[in-house]
Amino acid sequence: MGEKRAVLVGINYPGTKAELKGCHNDVARMRRSLLERFGFDEPGIRVLVDDGSGPQPTGANIRRELARLVGDARPGDLLFFHYSGHGTRLPAETGQDDDTGYDECIVPCDMNLITDQDFTELVQKVPQGCLFTIVSDSCHSGGLLDKTKEQIGHSTKKNQTQHRELEERSDSGTSFRAFLKETIRDVFESQGIRLPHRGHRQSGDEDDVDQEPRYIDAADAHVKNRSLPLSTLIEMLKEKTGKDDIDVGSIRLTLFNLFGDDASPKVKKFMKVMLNKLQQGQHSQHGGVMGFMGALAQEFLKAKLEGAPDQLEPAMNQEVHSEQEVYAGTTARVPSNGVLISGCQTDQTSADATTPKGVSYGALSNAIQAILAEHGTVTNKELVLKARKMLSKQGYTQQPGLYCSDEHASVAFIC
Repeated sequence: MGEKRAVLVGINYPGTKAELKGCHNDVARMRRSLLERFGFDEPGIRVLVDDGSGPQPTGANIRRELARLVGDARPGDLLFFHYSGHGTRLPAETGQDDDTGYDECIVPCDMNLITDQDFTELVQKVPQGCLFTIVSDSCHSGGLLDKTKEQIGHSTKKNQTQHRELEERSDSGTSFRAFLKETIRDVFESQGIRLPHRGHRQSGDEDDVDQEPRYIDAADAHVKNRSLPLSTLIEMLKEKTGKDDIDVGSIRLTLFNLFGDDASPKVKKFMKVMLNKLQQGQHSQHGGVMGFMGALAQEFLKAKLEGAPDQLEPAMNQEVHSEQEVYAGTTARVPSNGVLISGCQTDQTSADATTPKGVSYGALSNAIQAILAEHGTVTNKELVLKARKMLSKQGYTQQPGLYCSDEHASVAFIC
């Protein structure tokens, strides 16, 4: 048996519009579980939380820790990543001819998003004979490992249906308007406002719910979700940059300007494609990638090309083999050594709950700890099925998912 190593990230975003309550507690409980139940050593566990002590969970720091985790791996090693925090979805960058989906992302404390393709490419680097398990207790987390076989869930099937429908539409704005309509509910729910059919029902809404054993009583908990609506992300980026002209079409440009070489590789590749198109004289009326980008953003890039080309080097240094490579919802090949346990499906939200006694937690994280306490060793598939049953009985509508190979579905969780 090789080494056991883990990276645990919990982000509460204190003092911001996006503040959560339970993410630090999720990480503390998972850390104890790794040490006491799964035989991890203290030096093998790296923790990033935004509590003001130690390295902060910025995009660059999380990417650096994950790169070290995978880069040092050897056959036989067991790798584990737990994330508790906000998730978000960016609409596809493309126009009517080639709109392919969304970028599902986790949200570091500095808003330097880490995309689904970043995770997929990371898992592709895991050596044979080494297993990398990811638990993401965040919203829209069902899509974080693109093209991985969906053992439990409906994210992939629903995405494929959506993609086919998008290709049949003739109005280039239809998909974007549908996306905005879909996220209106998230805006309300992120503020703790319940809307029918989609939000998380408080566990106390039904007195006769048969509760499963768990560490923390979820009855009467105040529930928010861990989705960061685009409107809130844009507001926070405006505060961070001091600029008021940020909109959906310039989010990736803003991220690149803020973080440069530390930005997501997906963002840098997208910027390179746009820069190449600008140099070739292609503008928004031609549709495609440039069709999603506002005129002001295009003018800004042209000014950079002419006046400060060195600031664009992080993008121009990226290897991009095809334009399709930068589109939301696309990846190169299927990662084989990864297991993703998601808090919900790609079109759902995950709950952040606080009890009247002030104890806060993520619904999935709490369910995992309760299941492990009651059953001990469980397979990945058993864990997700039991978590679904438990959360449903507690009144949550989120449906955890499992994404991995057939072989890894029946492997013991973490062991």
